[in-house]
Order: sequence, then structure tokens, then C-alpha cells
Amino acid sequence: MVVNVLITFLIGSALAWILLKITRAPQHLHSLIIGCCAAGNLGNLFLIILPSVCEEDDSPFGDSSVCSTDAEAYAVLSMALGAIYIWSYVYPIMRIYANKATKDTGTHGSTTRDNISEETSYLHSEIGTEPLLPSEGCPSSEECMDQVEVHSTGSEGKAKVMFLEKTMLYLKKLAGHVDLKKLFAPSTIAAIFGFIIGIVSPIRKVLIGDDAPLRAIYNSVSLLGKATIPSMTLIIGANLLRGLKGSRVSPSLIVGIITIRYIIMPSLGIGIVKAANYFGMVGSDSLYQFTLMLQYALPPAMNVGTISQLLETGESECSVIMLWTYAVATFSLTLWSTIFMWLVS
Repeated sequence: MVVNVLITFLIGSALAWILLKITRAPQHLHSLIIGCCAAGNLGNLFLIILPSVCEEDDSPFGDSSVCSTDAEAYAVLSMALGAIYIWSYVYPIMRIYANKATKDTGTHGSTTRDNISEETSYLHSEIGTEPLLPSEGCPSSEECMDQVEVHSTGSEGKAKVMFLEKTMLYLKKLAGHVDLKKLFAPSTIAAIFGFIIGIVSPIRKVLIGDDAPLRAIYNSVSLLGKATIPSMTLIIGANLLRGLKGSRVSPSLIVGIITIRYIIMPSLGIGIVKAANYFGMVGSDSLYQFTLMLQYALPPAMNVGTISQLLETGESECSVIMLWTYAVATFSLTLWSTIFMWLVS
């Protein structure tokens, strides 16, 4: 599941980059589009869907009590992983694009003039240095062609080296934009503590269980956690309401995001999970496979709106996108849940 959630983020961000190239979206919306396509709502929505599936009369997941317990565990684990990946992967990328948009807006005129002068000087240097006719060193056309082939081979080698250098430079740039204060957000810290308590058996026995001496602490935290579900639902409703009054967003962008989140990614998710099952990476547990597939069919995470507010870019457009994506999610989640249940049954 750790790898599967990461794959959803990587595929979503890659598809978002393609969408940006196709639609030529405004610069200030690049970070928002990448965030909406990369991060799925693995939070309260996921925690509501999974246990409810087990309560169906014709559920293919066996006993409802056992199914509900496993479903809640899978949902909480997905929620923790999603929180970690959002602040460690999505936030740095959105921050890079937001800073780039700010710089491009502030220095658009000077940058354009500099680019024109640089291109002009480059063309003059190229025209001045490249010979138009064969030189005395290569009297025949065949010898000249040989020299051109050697030159092109060396250019390909230089291009590979430049690609590796650019890749390393981009990774260093990405690491430099990681804000530790945002990375260790309250949700991330809570996920880390949850992993520690769940993995370390002595701590788990002290806090969790009917006979645990410190079970009052766990019950109090659990009670607060259950209260956050309706609270997050209210926040989602407030953000969607802002979408009705928000600014206009290109219909092509909205259709592109909906296509990525509700058509392309779920289809790819089926192939990835089935391939993992074929190669023995995923067990035969039908509920577990259903959980992995469902992670590809979720609407954008509400934390994307929080990040856009922190970065002060695309706030009103985010509400519009959230409105339409969550409106479509009411139908797409039902459809894909049915398809996934049919595939794993």
C-alpha cells in the first residue's frame, strides 16, 4: 500500500504535466492543477466509503464485522500515507510552480527582452561560425558526411550528459524547496506517532485494548478523531460553496482534471493492481485489492486547497475545480466501486 499510494501521486503529477502542455493553462494555475491531479482524498471520504461497503447485504468481502475492522485499518493507513505524501511530495512541487509563476509575472517584460537579445546573439554566432560551403579539409561530400555523423554522435553524448545534469539539478532544487515546518504538519506528526504505536508492541499493549492501563488516552484521542470527520465534511461544503461564487476557470481544464481523476487513473489502477497480484506482490484478499484500486478513483484532496491558500495562488479557481470534481465524484465513485467489487469478487 505504501508503494501503491506513491504510484497514484506520481501518475497523477505526470498526467497533470501532460494536461498543462495540452491546454496551455495560465502560469498561476500550474501548481493547482498538479496538486488536484496528484493528490487524492484519502482522508475522511475514504474512511466513510470503505466501512460502508462491508455493510452491504451482498458484499463479496465476507463477514461484515471482520470486514469493517479491516476496512477501517486500511482506510486509516491510507489516510496516514496520503498526509505524508501530500506534504513531502505535492507541497514542494506546488511551491516550485507557485514561485515560478510569481517570478515570471514580476519579470515578464525584462525576461522577454533578455531572451530576444540572447536568441539574436546566438543566431548571429551560429551564422558566423558555421560554414555554408565545404571547406578545404573535406574536398568530397562523403568525407563531409562522415564528419557530420561524428559530430552528431558527440552531440548525442553531450545531450545525455546534459539530461542527467538537469535531472540532478531538478532533484536538488526539489529538495531545496522542502519546508520542514510544512512537512511535519500536524497530520504528518500524528501519522508518525500512529505508526510507532502500532508497530511497537509494548506501547500498543499499554494504550490499546480493554485491559490497557492507559486506554483512557486512546479513547480520548479516538473520540477527537471521530469528531474531525463531520468537521472535515463541513470544510468541504464550505469550499464547494465558494466554488459557486468563484472566478471562471477554462472548461478544458476542468474536463481534463475530471478525465484524469475519474477515467484514466482508475483504468490504470486496475491494470497496476492486477499486475501486482499476478506477480505475487499483492495477496488474494479481495478487500485489500478493492482498497488499492479505489485509491486511484478518489476526488482531489482538500489539502490542495489549504496549500493553495498558503501559497496565495489559485485560491478562487481551486474552489471552482473542487466543486465540479466533487459533483462528478458522486457518480464516478459509485460506478467505479461497482466495477472494482465485480473485479475482485
